[in-house]
Amino acid sequence: MTVPTRHIALALTAMTLASACRPTIKSTPETRALVSSAPSWYNSPPKSTEFFYSAVTAESQDMQLAIDKAKAAGRGELAQQLSVKFDGVSKRFQEESGLGKQAELLDQFNQTYKLVVSQEMSGSRMKEQKVIPGEGVYRAYVLMEIPVGEANKSLMAKLSAQEALYTRFRATQGYKDLNDEIVRSSKAGKAP
Repeated sequence: MTVPTRHIALALTAMTLASACRPTIKSTPETRALVSSAPSWYNSPPKSTEFFYSAVTAESQDMQLAIDKAKAAGRGELAQQLSVKFDGVSKRFQEESGLGKQAELLDQFNQTYKLVVSQEMSGSRMKEQKVIPGEGVYRAYVLMEIPVGEANKSLMAKLSAQEALYTRFRATQGYKDLNDEIVRSSKAGKAP
């Protein structure tokens, strides 16, 4: 059996389109230069018992905006190291229609994550910075740090404030309970 040339061309076109839909990262001289230009502290952030560190990068057409974006992302990473609330949802849908070899299986998987960070950042600061100009953009590398002691002070202050609030609530509740008891007692003491 011979296959018409037209069918071979269509099959090759379909295979080309299918492979074009898959994202690929090509190693070009530009991407290799970008990776090699990153400072050593970006690829291997310092480790310490005295500081939390965050090494980030950002780019912009404006140099200062690139730095500001990187600093904001760095503070976000530091906050995640201190406190984070993480929620995730996974959904899967499967449907099969048809019988036997003619059956068709549809399968869809969806995964969603939400990350919420709310943290006071007393004492966070930029330790290192490197800006690299490119074609129409600036890439900023920033190493942010926060002293462990400052982070602990902030956490303890938050816990103390919560404890004081809880104590005030309990005192208010105690006074209310006492007042309710006095009202009950005075009603019980009154005979009709």
